[in-house]
Amino acid sequence: MIRFRTFAIVFAPAYAVLYALAVFNNWALFTYAPATGEFGPLLTPATAGPSMYWYGWIATAALGGGALAGLCAFLPESVTRRMPACLTWGVPIVVILVFGYLLRGYFLR
Repeated sequence: MIRFRTFAIVFAPAYAVLYALAVFNNWALFTYAPATGEFGPLLTPATAGPSMYWYGWIATAALGGGALAGLCAFLPESVTRRMPACLTWGVPIVVILVFGYLLRGYFLR
């Protein structure tokens, strides 16, 4: 049960930070073209219509956060007991506030 607790405490903030990095740096694992219904690897240019990177950003953050949390789940219990559980909510809330600030132009028109 301690390993799952550690995984959850590390995954939530890692996912949030990696998602923000993926959006800002456009690190998409794949691209989806809704007009043609095709998926392409990494940043594939669109053949018809716009491309969507959002799914790729989610996959990038999920794989990176899962890998980091999986590694941290096997740390010794003496280390994992010192991990503050408030990071599970605190970091994602800060990332949401950062996105809200950056997108404020869309909300304040």
